[in-house]
Amino acid sequence: MRSGSRLSERWFNLVLWLVAFAFAGFLIGLGSLVVGDLPQVEQRYTVEQFLERDAADTSAAALKQIRRQRSDIQRQVEQADLALEAARAASENARSTFANWLKTRDATQRVDQDPGLIQRTERLDALKAAERAVEERLEALAQTGLDLSARESEQAAVEADLRRAAEAKRDAAESGQDLRVFGYRLAVTLPLLALAGWLLKTRRRTRNWPFVWGFAFAAAFAFFVELVPYLPSYGGYVQYGVGVIVTLIGGRAAINALQAYDARQKADEARPNAERRTEIATDQALLRLAKKACPGCERPIDLANPDANFCPHCGIGIFERCPACTHRKSTFERYCYACGTAGTIKPATAA
Repeated sequence: MRSGSRLSERWFNLVLWLVAFAFAGFLIGLGSLVVGDLPQVEQRYTVEQFLERDAADTSAAALKQIRRQRSDIQRQVEQADLALEAARAASENARSTFANWLKTRDATQRVDQDPGLIQRTERLDALKAAERAVEERLEALAQTGLDLSARESEQAAVEADLRRAAEAKRDAAESGQDLRVFGYRLAVTLPLLALAGWLLKTRRRTRNWPFVWGFAFAAAFAFFVELVPYLPSYGGYVQYGVGVIVTLIGGRAAINALQAYDARQKADEARPNAERRTEIATDQALLRLAKKACPGCERPIDLANPDANFCPHCGIGIFERCPACTHRKSTFERYCYACGTAGTIKPATAA
């Protein structure tokens, strides 16, 4: 039966745990920088790296030429629109002047003006013909623009196909790169986790236990937290597959631990009463008694009964009479709180 912890000892343990968490925090920060910088060992891929260069250059040059021609056609259309507006204005003015002249001629009935009528009519026809020529030119430019638009659409589709093929190659290369980077991260974090497990198994009870626990926290954080965002997806198969494996391993470990615990409890309950009491820490025993549970088997017991000195489930002694003052005291207390006499069971040396 180990003695209870002193108040100062508890404060020292709290400070040491703070040291462990601080050490873990700095290691986590350092580890996150290392894990975050690991992708820099690989280059960043672009679509242009995977384009078929000759076909891409030819397509780009053809598309550039078509767009330049469309720009020229657009400028010619704008100029023709201005010319058409001028021709229409001239034709409209000539038509108005001719109408006024006809009214004057009809009013005077002068035969000598017939040659002028022919000239004015020919001039008006010429203006109308010029207007029609500009309209025909605009129609030809519009048709040329439609042809160029169709060619541009076809060429843009060719270039889009080339880029889609390049993007597919880039995605495949990035998938391989992600897998390699994940392998780098795993190669860094997995040995740290293994080392942390070995340290916990062999060094957690040494005087440097705060650093052991701090390193273990940092390694677990790096493996189970920092590694997850970089885990390749592959449609979720990896995540769910890893989840199944982790669940199987964790569940199997929990089942084995429960069976081992039950086996230990049964073996402990078969051992002598005094021997069992010497292996239960005072703080742990008093904490379980405060919860009205047996310190040995952790089953509920009736502490209000003054005659209940033994656990009815495992038979361990819970209360006894002080050999000096016959006061009823807990068997897990080193000294009688009534007279200060040491108990009948010698406590084991504190670990």
